[in-house]
This record gives sequence, C-alpha cells and structure tokens, in this order.
Amino acid sequence: MNERIRQLAGQALDRVVPYTWTRLDYDEIQRLQEYFAQLIVRECADWIKNTDSDPDIGEEDAKALLEHFGVEL
Repeated sequence: MNERIRQLAGQALDRVVPYTWTRLDYDEIQRLQEYFAQLIVRECADWIKNTDSDPDIGEEDAKALLEHFGVEL
C-alpha cells in the first residue's frame, strides 16, 4: 500500500471513528487500512478490465492502477 492510501485511510478513520485509536492497536489499524484500500483498488481495476471496449487496453490500464497504488497483481 502506498503512502497516499495510508493518508486517506487515516483521514477516514479520524473523521468517522475517532475513538478507534483508543480501542485498536496500531497494527490492527494498519491491517484494516491496508486491506480496505486493496479492496477498493482491486474493485476499480476489475471495473476497468470489464468495461473497456478493448480487452488489452483495459488489462493494461487495470495493471497500471494496481501498480500506482502498490497493490500486488
């Protein structure tokens, strides 16, 4: 997971569940953030692959998205 995803996940946690920091340990929060981010990025990559009219371009764009966010293929 890249740094930008960590920042966005931290902002979301701060805004939606600020008490999380007192109930979860740091490693639990990190795992939650990383898994959530991966789910979102993978969902976007799948959408790109399935909606592009050219399957080869869709595959390339999906791969580029995964690489940009540091999500393993």
